[in-house]
Amino acid sequence: MSSARDLDAAATDPKANRIMQGFPPEADRTVRFHDGTSWRFPQSRWSFSHQRELGPSAAVRRGAGAASALTYGLRDDLDAVAFTTLDGKTMTWGQSVDVNFTDGLLVMHKGVVVYETYRGALDAQTPHLCMSVTKSFVGLMAAMLVHEGVLDPAAPVSGYVPELAHTAYGDATLRQVLDMTIGVRYSENYTDPDAEVRYYGVAAGFSMPPAGYSGPETIFDFLLTLKKEGQHGEAFAYKTCNSEVLGWVVQRVTGQPLAQMLSERLWQKLGAEEDGYLMIDRIGMALCGAALNVTLRDLARFGEMMRNGGVFNGQQIVPAAVVADIAGGADKGHFAKAGYETLPGWSYRNQWWVSHNSIGAYTARGIHGQVCYVAPGAEMVIARFASHPTAANGNGPLDRVSLPSYEALAAHLMR
Repeated sequence: MSSARDLDAAATDPKANRIMQGFPPEADRTVRFHDGTSWRFPQSRWSFSHQRELGPSAAVRRGAGAASALTYGLRDDLDAVAFTTLDGKTMTWGQSVDVNFTDGLLVMHKGVVVYETYRGALDAQTPHLCMSVTKSFVGLMAAMLVHEGVLDPAAPVSGYVPELAHTAYGDATLRQVLDMTIGVRYSENYTDPDAEVRYYGVAAGFSMPPAGYSGPETIFDFLLTLKKEGQHGEAFAYKTCNSEVLGWVVQRVTGQPLAQMLSERLWQKLGAEEDGYLMIDRIGMALCGAALNVTLRDLARFGEMMRNGGVFNGQQIVPAAVVADIAGGADKGHFAKAGYETLPGWSYRNQWWVSHNSIGAYTARGIHGQVCYVAPGAEMVIARFASHPTAANGNGPLDRVSLPSYEALAAHLMR
């Protein structure tokens, strides 16, 4: 079986390498959660499309209604679209699909599917792990509740969840959590074995505990351990714990688990083709920062709804004012302090990344290459699932290829 050293999409293809094929699969081609192989590249090229087979989950039901129809007008000229990466290399769209270890990619332009491909272990009917794209769904739920008057962005978080009063969030407002301007001791460094993000994963049941672990075993218990570091409201700092706090708030005030909320407010109204699902912790609570799994077409439906100001499938699903607030972004000065050299001039609003570029793009992003890129100015939506061996998007190989490729494709489609 190919190793991470190959760094080649074809050489690490899970089907070609017979990962999890056979009854039972061969020992060195078996993927498990408990030994860490589900997170190890290239086994992750299979596991990202098969999370439900590896751990507990809660269904995001599509309901009994008919799936909304997608209009197709596939084009054969897009793979040849050329662009220059942020490293100064010339590349084509088709080459970028391979370089990014793409599992699935769908492009809509003016409401029409113009490009669709599936690779690796993914097909049109199989949900894929969205990673931190999940955060943008949770942020959208919170923003809708703000619009409805259920939540007050200026209110203290501890007013909604009193258990957080003696944590880092004791003096934080909901707006600061929504826009991730929270001063909390929490490292999102995926390569550091002692980073808090690792222990979050352990508590959530998403990562293997180290030997002798005796820490929190639920998401809620983990959040209660977090201490303040720095000041709130001064700088953007991307930390998954903020999304989990936000998820706690929206579930507490609605009395609904996130899976039910997403089903009733989005999936059933969108006319999704397939059920989605959320990975859950030991007490059945959803990982609100990382664990949504949906199909590529349904992610594209969601993106197209956002592009159209919250309208899809013949109805206003999300208030237009909520979509406009996200698209308008937040304080660029706060964002700049985070030091993302690949994202100059960006901001972060309601758990969405906002580019402020010429096509008004904003995006939901997740590690290893998950994307829902909404570009109203180009009438374009890009939904992508991937299993890139590098986790981080910002300042890494994914952004350096992907961001200029999106803008080049937009320019080509707008001609």
